Amino acid sequence: MTLVGWLQISLLFLAVLLVIKPLGLYMARVFSGERASLSPVLGRVERDLYRVSGISPEKEQSWLGYTLAMLTFSLGGFLALYAMLRLQAYLPLNPHGFPGLPSDLAFNTAVSFVTNTNWQNYGGETTMSHFSQMAGLTVQNFLSAATGMALAIAVTRALARSKVATLGNFWVDMTRATLYVLLPLAIVVALAFVAMGLPQTLDGSVTATTLEGANQVISLGPVASQEAIKQLGTNGGGFFNVNAAHPFENPTAWSNYLNIFAMLSISASLVYTFGQMVGNRRQGWALLAAMAFLLISGVAVTYWAEAQGNTILTAIGVDPSLGNMEGKEVRFGQAMTALYAAVTTGLSDGGVNGMHGSFTGLGGLVPMFLIQLGEVLPGGVGSGLYGMLVFAILSVFVAGLMVGRTPEFLGKKIEGREMKFAMLAVLILPLVILGFTSVSAMLPFAAASVGTAGPHGLSEILYAYSSAAGNNGSAFGSLSGNTPWYNTTLGIAMLLGRFAYVVPVMAIAGSLAAKVKSPASAGTFPTDGPLFVGLLIGIILILGGLQFLPALVLGPIVEHFAMLAGQTF
Repeated sequence: MTLVGWLQISLLFLAVLLVIKPLGLYMARVFSGERASLSPVLGRVERDLYRVSGISPEKEQSWLGYTLAMLTFSLGGFLALYAMLRLQAYLPLNPHGFPGLPSDLAFNTAVSFVTNTNWQNYGGETTMSHFSQMAGLTVQNFLSAATGMALAIAVTRALARSKVATLGNFWVDMTRATLYVLLPLAIVVALAFVAMGLPQTLDGSVTATTLEGANQVISLGPVASQEAIKQLGTNGGGFFNVNAAHPFENPTAWSNYLNIFAMLSISASLVYTFGQMVGNRRQGWALLAAMAFLLISGVAVTYWAEAQGNTILTAIGVDPSLGNMEGKEVRFGQAMTALYAAVTTGLSDGGVNGMHGSFTGLGGLVPMFLIQLGEVLPGGVGSGLYGMLVFAILSVFVAGLMVGRTPEFLGKKIEGREMKFAMLAVLILPLVILGFTSVSAMLPFAAASVGTAGPHGLSEILYAYSSAAGNNGSAFGSLSGNTPWYNTTLGIAMLLGRFAYVVPVMAIAGSLAAKVKSPASAGTFPTDGPLFVGLLIGIILILGGLQFLPALVLGPIVEHFAMLAGQTF
């Protein structure tokens, strides 16, 4: 580790910190229906969209109505994208003449982008037409992110209001998230990416002459626009197969910086929006403090592990002073690769600028563990916030048991109904991840897709299902996932990780919205101070992490100690 590396990391987090309050306040005004800075430009467009679609913005929905609207919208998006991918050969803007996707790959991809996972069992530049990339994948990058934001705002209203039966209108919240937040920011970031050298063209390819005098055909396309919403919406799906390690998708250190900044900006700012809308900004900062502590800890451990190098490579003559550079781009180095890896997995982004499977055992453990914590650091756009609120509810319940008082969070009593739904949500991830991992490790045809023997092979499977159920989308890379088994089971894991999780969360929101919001008293456990932050971190680590410890011991932890001993498998 170097001082320069830590300075790069610190400046990035400082830049994010500077935008949290202004962007958070702006989003609070947008979702509260107040006049925002872009209202004079976009207000008429918003009203016209409601008029054309027959939506009454004043009509609010119950938690069940809100959830059903979200599920219906997601189902429609899945069917449209699935049909587009299957019929790709007959659609326009297909300069390479790519055929339609097989049914299992089309299912996996459609589910992946609708759930904001963006797991990719295909090479983008060798599989997808420009039409599929733009009208299919990029559109879902906007809509799946807007859906997550809408759900987070609905849960926020449940805690802000008192004794009501409604949580807002899904169609309005989703429209505002897209129109006022994602679209304007994506335009700005896309133009910045173009200035940094990312292609933005409808040409299919360009031919270059190499230093050896040979001709090389290099794929092109509308990369900058997809890259912008990929990061702002914490989607992660790359235009190219190697994602943000590709020089056309992430050419310089500055574009790498903007990638990470864009990932964090909306997700972190939404936590401030939460504090503003519930009338307790300190509560928003408390949640952000817990997120930041765990995320920065993950960055530090990953950076340290990769800077130490690999004793096995050192034994064959590789200079240990460079650390572990396997699977990393020289233009980014260890510090920015470690930062990218921790941020993309602390969020539910899944974009990568290095090969996670080439990290050391401990370095690869951290990204996997951050996903398994529930994608709440600060998590995906919207989904991270409502995931963190589930942990907050669990934390105040534990605090109430310790002091013998009825647990409350922001004036709402937490009772048996909320706890049952919270535990149901928390148990979804381990059930899906460990269940599918154990079955895949035992089935010969599933195990045949593993690229590496021993504990690293188990890590490949465990990481894949963690990434799918956590709606992350990154991978250890050497797992050959484009098979009927993995396309189907990973798709199911994505569906359960998104929708089986959010339905009980919305049920909690409906229950809390109907309760009277009581003012704080002398006996109220404060949830906006250091004591609560520490308790919240502990609950996240215990409930979100320890349930995966036995599997992690058999995979990356064994690999770490074997590397220290100079052993290979």
